[in-house]
Amino acid sequence: MIKIIAKILVKDDAIEQFQKEAEELIERSRAEEGNVSYTLNQNVKDPSEHVFMEIWKDDDAIQKHNSSEHFTSIFPKLSALAKEDPVVDLYKEI
Repeated sequence: MIKIIAKILVKDDAIEQFQKEAEELIERSRAEEGNVSYTLNQNVKDPSEHVFMEIWKDDDAIQKHNSSEHFTSIFPKLSALAKEDPVVDLYKEI
């Protein structure tokens, strides 16, 4: 299993739009073969901080996800609502 933590600091005036735009990405990603879990989380102390927490079966599933139509069309829109570039880290389950 591979886990992805993608942290995005959203512009204060774009939080609601960001969350709404993310709904389709979440729904379609969850339906992908090889996806175990896909959630969006908002920091309780800092509402601008959002973290996608994803679990994928393997690297092949991640590569398919990263090249999917929904990811390549929606993630750039989400990134445009960010204060800075997203920070994306991958973790291998031990």
